[in-house]
Amino acid sequence: MQCWTLSDGRAGNARQATALARALGLAARDWLLEPRPPWGWAAPRLLPGSEKAFGTGFAQALAAPPTLAIGCGRQGALATRLLRTVGARTVQILDPRVDPAHWDLVVAPEHDALRGANVVGMLGSLHPVDDAWLTASRTGFPAFADLPRPRTALLLGGSSRHTRFDRLAFDALSSMLQTVLAQAGGSVLATTSRRTPRDLGEALHRRYAETPGVVWTGPDDGPNPYPGLLAWADRIVCSPDSVNMISEACATRAPVFVFDPARVGGRPRRFLDALLARGRVRAMDATLAPFEVEPLRETARVAAEVRTRLGIPASPTPSP
Repeated sequence: MQCWTLSDGRAGNARQATALARALGLAARDWLLEPRPPWGWAAPRLLPGSEKAFGTGFAQALAAPPTLAIGCGRQGALATRLLRTVGARTVQILDPRVDPAHWDLVVAPEHDALRGANVVGMLGSLHPVDDAWLTASRTGFPAFADLPRPRTALLLGGSSRHTRFDRLAFDALSSMLQTVLAQAGGSVLATTSRRTPRDLGEALHRRYAETPGVVWTGPDDGPNPYPGLLAWADRIVCSPDSVNMISEACATRAPVFVFDPARVGGRPRRFLDALLARGRVRAMDATLAPFEVEPLRETARVAAEVRTRLGIPASPTPSP
């Protein structure tokens, strides 16, 4: 079966589309969509000439569509909508903000409250994190095995439309974590995201300069150790702003602590409340007491639902 994934290249969108293709056992061609005006702002609505929205190459590719097209984000939604008109089966990830009937299936976070006969809900987001991925990640970062335990993975984002995570918030978080480290020792494996302010990244380096572990704030710090952080963590502390980051942390077998979830509003708050109610995460405190967890593996469940609904034959999952 020929499969394409289509997104605007943003990490969160491309990662979700690729993760679903992999979970379906399909090797996919990845399309990076670069829309022309006015389609960039109008997507996924169809305007006259929409087949030219992504340039000549994509317009020509519409003549030979894949069996399955998986899009994520607004640009991916326009591309898959176009592909459906020429015969492809289509899956749109994330709420397209128009009638979901324009796609064969829409996979949307439950906190978006999208409903429809062809809508598959999920708690959080899609990603590649499973036992095979974690095993490969441990192999890729073997030096982390020698760090003092407990190993605390610290995953930091930044402010968003629904929450504020700035230098003051980081200082409060790190003060709580310092209390834990003073009592139990261990190491810190910290990383930032694209949304993290520069001053916060600099503060992170200063705070943990003398603490065993690793701090990564960008390419100047070497290869991104994020997979190793998730794979070797005994516990994970997350800032509250990123649904994708928290979803991936919850797919591990480590307890996950979210800093001040009450500061989050809107739809992401519903996501955090669902995780708290399930007992998969706890609000961060100054003890980080361990608790039993069940990994949240929505990608495999969603893939099984997509396979059943679209009649996709089972095939081996590609290696992580």
